[in-house]
Order: sequence, then C-alpha cells, then structure tokens
Amino acid sequence: MRIIIEEHQYEADKVAKILEGISTLRDIDGKISVNYVGYYYNPALKDCVFILPKVLIEDVNGQELVFGHCSPEEIIDLERQNVLTQAEHDFIYELSVWIYRAITVYHESNSQSHIVLKQNVQQMSKGRLRQCNTFLDILLALQRFNRENQDFFFFVLRNQHSGYNKINWTKTISHSQAIVQENVPVYLDPVNKKRQINFDEELLVIFFSILNYISQHYGFPVKININFPFITGGKFENYRNGMGKTRLLQIKYKYYSDKALYLWELCYAFFDQSKKINVETDDREYLLVKNFNIVFEAIIDELVGDPESKIPADLKDQPDGKRVDHIYQYHDLTNNENEKPIYYIGDSKYYKRGHKIGDESVYKQFTYARNVIQWNLDLFNDGKEDEQQGHVKLRDDITEGYNIIPNFFISAQQNTLDGSDDIRLTDNQQKYFQSRQFDNRLFDRDTFLIAHYDVNFLFVVALYGRNNAGEKKSWKDKVRQMFRKEIQKMLEDKFVFYAMTAKEGVSAVSYIEDHFQELLGKVFTPYPDRGQQKYYSVALDKRNEFSDENEALLEQLRESFYVEECQLGQNPTDILPTVEPITQQMSHPKQFLTQHYLENYAERSILIGCYHDQTHLDWILGNNDKGTLIYNVRLDKSRPGAQKITQLSNNVACFVILYEQGHECENKYRVFHVHHHATMTEERMRKAYYPNPQGKYFCYVFDEEVTLGNLDISALIADEKSSNSGFVVGAPIYISGSTLLQYRK
Repeated sequence: MRIIIEEHQYEADKVAKILEGISTLRDIDGKISVNYVGYYYNPALKDCVFILPKVLIEDVNGQELVFGHCSPEEIIDLERQNVLTQAEHDFIYELSVWIYRAITVYHESNSQSHIVLKQNVQQMSKGRLRQCNTFLDILLALQRFNRENQDFFFFVLRNQHSGYNKINWTKTISHSQAIVQENVPVYLDPVNKKRQINFDEELLVIFFSILNYISQHYGFPVKININFPFITGGKFENYRNGMGKTRLLQIKYKYYSDKALYLWELCYAFFDQSKKINVETDDREYLLVKNFNIVFEAIIDELVGDPESKIPADLKDQPDGKRVDHIYQYHDLTNNENEKPIYYIGDSKYYKRGHKIGDESVYKQFTYARNVIQWNLDLFNDGKEDEQQGHVKLRDDITEGYNIIPNFFISAQQNTLDGSDDIRLTDNQQKYFQSRQFDNRLFDRDTFLIAHYDVNFLFVVALYGRNNAGEKKSWKDKVRQMFRKEIQKMLEDKFVFYAMTAKEGVSAVSYIEDHFQELLGKVFTPYPDRGQQKYYSVALDKRNEFSDENEALLEQLRESFYVEECQLGQNPTDILPTVEPITQQMSHPKQFLTQHYLENYAERSILIGCYHDQTHLDWILGNNDKGTLIYNVRLDKSRPGAQKITQLSNNVACFVILYEQGHECENKYRVFHVHHHATMTEERMRKAYYPNPQGKYFCYVFDEEVTLGNLDISALIADEKSSNSGFVVGAPIYISGSTLLQYRK
C-alpha cells in the first residue's frame, strides 16, 4: 500500500512511478503534487495507492509533517517503512476505508457531479499467493463473495440440515418406555437427531457476523439472506482482538472445496489485517475525487445544515453570486420559552492542520449575513404574506433593532488518532471574529460575530460514510444545540444582557420613540408578550470604556422601566413583576398638541376615517399587542369600504383624522401623524387583539396626536355623501391638504 498526501510537493523521482497515469506534471522546481483524494490501483507496482486528505499534515517550523513527526515522503511505502507507531499505522488504514465510503456516498447523492473519477475497483483473485493489499480490498472482497455465492450458502445449509428432527428409532426403543394401546406401542418421548453447528456452518456464522459488523460500523450496503445468530458486541470485539484468528486456524483443516477455502482466507485476512490477499489485474482502477473540499462541504452540510429544498433559493445562492456553504433555521439566541427560529450561517474550511482563517473568508461570511438580513427585510416590506410563513422578522418595528444572526466556521482537524465525536471551539488563538459599524450596539444591522469550531475529520467522514439517517439526525441535533450554547457564551463574554418592562402608567413605545438615538442598537424585543405586557432585551458592551455610558443609561431606564440582568435564554417573566399596561392613551389638551400647518401639506394625502365604538378606539390608542397607535383600513374586496393596496401604497397619507361613526354631526375628531404603514393578515390582526378581524388590512402606525387647526369635518363628510353616489357609510375618505383647507373654520 502506497500513501500520497493531497497537495504536498514531492520530489519527482520519489513519486513519478507511483502516480503514473494520474499526475506526473512537474512545477517549475521539478516537484509533483496531486489535487485528488481517493483510491488508485497501479498495475505496474501491483499495489494500491491511497491519496489521503491534506488535513493530516501541518506546518512545523516551516516543514510539512504527518502526525507532527514524520514527513509525507517517509510513509510513501507504508508496509516497508517503520516511522509510524502501530496506532498511527492503524489510523491510516481506518481512514482509507472511510474516505472510500465518503466518496461513494457523495457520488450516489451527486451522480451528475464531475469531480468524481471512477472506474471499477479491483477484485481479489481466488489464488492464495501472498502480496500486499489493503484492508479496504478485504472488505470489498467479502461483500463480493456474499453477492456472488448465494447458491453456495444454501447448498451448505441444505446438506447440513438434512435429516434433522427425524426420530432415531433405535435410541427411542432402547431408552424410552412405551405405552401399549390396542396392541400398538406408543412412545411419548421419542429421541430426535439433535441439531448442532458443524464446522462448515461455523465458518458461515463468522462470515455473516463480519458482514453484519462492516454494515453497521462502515455503512457498506450488505444484504444478508441467511438467518444466523450473529456474533456481536463484546464477543465480536474478542474475535477482532485475536480470538477470530485462533478459531479459524482451529477449523481450517476441515475445508477442501475452493470456495470454502477462499471464504476462510477472506475471514482470516479480515481478522489478521495482514492485507495479503492477492490482486491480479492489469487495469487501472480508481475512485478519486478532485477538489475534496467540495466533498467536505457536502459532508458538513449533510450533518449540520438544512436540505436545499427547505431553504429559499435566494438564501443559499444569493443574488450577488455568493453561495452559502451551510444555512439552517434553529432556535434564536435570546429566548428559550418561545424558541423562534433564526438563521444560522456556516462556512466549512478544508485546510491543512493549524491553518488560520483568512481575512477574505471572514469578510465573505459577514457579507452572507448582510444579504440574509436584506432578503428578510424585502420579504416583509414587500408584503409577501404567503412567503413569510416559517420566517421570523429580523427587524423589530418598535425599537428598530435587529435580531442576532449566528455565524460560524467549521474546520477539519485530526488532533487524535481515533474517530471520537470531537467538535469544539478551535485551538487557534483567534476563536471569534467581530464586525461592527458602531460600538456598543449589538442589536444593529451591521454588528456580526463569528465563532470558529474544529471537528474531528475522521469522525464526520465516518458518520457520513455509514449513511445512517438516525445517527446523522442525532448528531445534527446535538451540534446545533452546542453551537447555540457556545455562541450565547461568546455573546455573554462580550455583553451584559438585561430584560426590562415598562412601569405602571408608562408607555414603553412612547419612551422608546422619545429616546430613540440613545437606545438604537441596544434594545430589541425578542420575548413573547404576557397578555398585553411587553418585555425588552438590553445588551450593553462589557468593556471599561463604555462603563460610564452604560451606567447612565441604566439609571435613566430604571426611572420608567423595571430592569433586571437576564442571561440569554432566561425567561424575563421569572425576574420581572407583572404590570398592568396602559390600555388607552389619554387625550391631551388641544393647546399642548403639536401644531401642523395644512399649507405645508397641500399636495399630500390625508385620510378621514372612523372608529366604531370605545373598544375600537381603545385598540387604536394602544390596547393592542404592541402598545402602539394604529389604524386599520380594509383590503378584502368582498367587504364594503375596502381599498386597493396599490393605491394606498402609492398615495400614503401623512395624517389620519378620526371621528366616531354615527356621531359625524357633532364634529368631534382627533388628528394623528403617520409614522409608517404596513399590511397585516387576519391572523396577525387576531394576535394584535383586534375584535373579529376579516381578511387583510392596511395599517397606519402613528407616532403622536397633533392638531391641524379648527376644521369642519362634519361638513366634509356631508359633502362627500351628497356628491358621491357610491358613498359607503364609514368608508375612508382620502383628500389632499389643499381640499381640506377649504373646510378650515
């Protein structure tokens, strides 16, 4: 068995013959390297060549070493060089099997991929000459024997089981008592021929136990049609540790047929791991993959990410031409109770051991997150309700803060000589990366953090190669939970988190609007409401340079809010008191309202609308889930007074004048300034406590109550009713500022 390491620069005279037919092109320094990983049979050498991944080598004082102590040149001829320990030797054989399995599984799932080069893998001859061969060849030969010799198995069983359970009359008469009934002896305890496992059958038991093991351990697709009691668990481990060879040597002399002898050799080779099954072929046979980083990316995506069918196309393949390695939805970072899904964005790194993440990779990762945020904003801003299902709005309308997008790198590492389940924060000095536009603003659109993880390369390749859906699902759940906890820890190392809720008699929405610049990027609303009581999260940078600023902010907030330190994932209802929220904003005396002059809005649109009763007015004035001032207009065409969304979007009202339906003649009204607008579904309106919602609505969100002077709204409504034959009572009336000026008293 010959070993070549991917991308390592070899002197041409050392590997030219080994790589003949694969790659013998030399660089300017006369060296040869290959960009393949996989399996290759070289008939000129009558030996197998394995090209192993570059993750096995690391730079030690300017020299590339395998396992930290030997050069790749020293292990080219693995059987003749003794620079490796037995554990390192066994590791290479184990890895070679899993690389073969991983490439096979990848090819089965990506049959149209052009990176896999395949020609039938060699089969072992039936001769018993001893030549060097790989453990992989033994496994393949065991499977081939099983596929091609079903008749042999059934022939052995038929011969061995013939005559079983027939009565042995000689022993029955001599050893049993008979009862004579009507001159006929009746034997109640006849003696049968007893079934026992003979040597031929024992060989089959061992053979099928081996097949069962390689199916479960390596994931090879093995079909077993014989119902034998397998040797499993600790007993099979004893066979692997020497008992198998011992037992096979004890029963070897019992076999004479060629097939039985060849089967014995296969089983013995498996336990002996001597790799001495003869190969007779002149064909160049191979299973190679170019750019193994693509396979590694597919492995990590299978084990961590969501399938592409569950991801919107613009999130995986982004409009600017960038393709995200891994993206999935999982619980957000701030709240355990509601467990809203948030996007996790990952990038797999297939480097040599100890390689650092480059600045370009970090920048690209931040760009991925920015694109995801913009996609989410477009989704909700464009009113695509059908597409919004299953997606969380990343921006909070009240605080204008942005949810935290978790980012991570996964690098392939081989720090141990086993396939243990080992994934953890990298050993590199830089474990986290951060990008920001403003300091001390975590909930900002331009604040991103990335955590860097290392994963045991052999473990993930083996898990992928076994192709066991249950094992992969279990590991995926475990890793996703671990990523979330580690990123939470990273955030808590950098920020202090608080939860707050407004005190009695305080409007949180109004406070946030009045102190918007002070709170921007520091406050977000990740928690579910308790009834109409809202909870907010506050994140403040731990660095000393912000201590005075943060202390002043907390002191100010505590005048209007209950504020307590609250770790990520903790439920704020456990630490904050229950407060009866404001259900109706009180009317302000007219002399204290902001004065707006209609002359400045002559070309702007103004809405005259109605409310049905006091309950409806309470909802408008803050008795809703957000505690905001909001007014709704029907969009359902089947309902009277409904409006067209295209007209509303193109002609947005800057003021809304409200009167009580049925009391128009009293000329009592209130005027509100429009902050922004949004469309809301029937389900969303129901969550906002709107009574009996039906269909979609176009909603105006107010920032304050104002005055436009003394207006005759009752006369305006009367004129509209008389001049418009299609007038609907209570329907919204849209007029320009110049028209409204005509009704100024």
